[in-house]
Amino acid sequence: MSFWFWHGLRKGIQSTRYPLGIEDSPGVSPGRPVNTDFSTVEEAQRAADICPTGAIVAHDRSTYVNHGKCVHCQRCLHSLQSPMNWKAGYEWARLPANQTESLPLPSPFAKSMHIMVVDAGDCGACLHEVKQLNNPLYNMHRLGFFFTPTPRSADLLLVVGPVSENMRGPLLKTWEAMPTSRKLMAVGSCAISGGVFGKSFMCAGGVGQVLDVDFEVPGNPPPPLAILHGLLVVAGRKSLKSPEPILKGRS
Repeated sequence: MSFWFWHGLRKGIQSTRYPLGIEDSPGVSPGRPVNTDFSTVEEAQRAADICPTGAIVAHDRSTYVNHGKCVHCQRCLHSLQSPMNWKAGYEWARLPANQTESLPLPSPFAKSMHIMVVDAGDCGACLHEVKQLNNPLYNMHRLGFFFTPTPRSADLLLVVGPVSENMRGPLLKTWEAMPTSRKLMAVGSCAISGGVFGKSFMCAGGVGQVLDVDFEVPGNPPPPLAILHGLLVVAGRKSLKSPEPILKGRS
């Protein structure tokens, strides 16, 4: 115990360098599959067939990844003789598939943004990653981001989970109670597309089926830095990355 006490005093709080610098510490992101060109049509089709959520679509010798459906099972990386390309990183925030533009919050919110988190049926994975933003490593308070327990003081509604039928009403009431200068961000594949739960009689299949989503953070679960990137995009302090193309007609 005494070792860790003096070690902490010597080292101090060591927060991530992001967003002022690139964070390349081991374990900060699981990475994700990206569009891949295979040698044969059969290899591309095998990669698509092995995906449990249909996130990978094959077209001739190429495969296209819909990250809004990807659950990071890594079957396409470890269970194929010719694996998919896998890319590290964490700046994953994007626009919903049906939008071409979404404005960030007005400039007064750039350095002080209050976030209301709603668990709309999450398994616990994405919610756990959201909670990590408060720990000393990610320390989102240094960037002016704060969780709030009341929607009346919230600028951003952050939703995890595929929106179970029991949470549809509370989610709508939370959104209606927020001030009009509000944004909604869906975090995780379940909140974007339903993930492994999909759409059923007890599940909406994503937040977009209930409310208009402004921004999305794919991943299952997305790492804390990916969520932090999404918050910076909502605040207008980071730009969206250009998404990789997916097969036309697929969302």
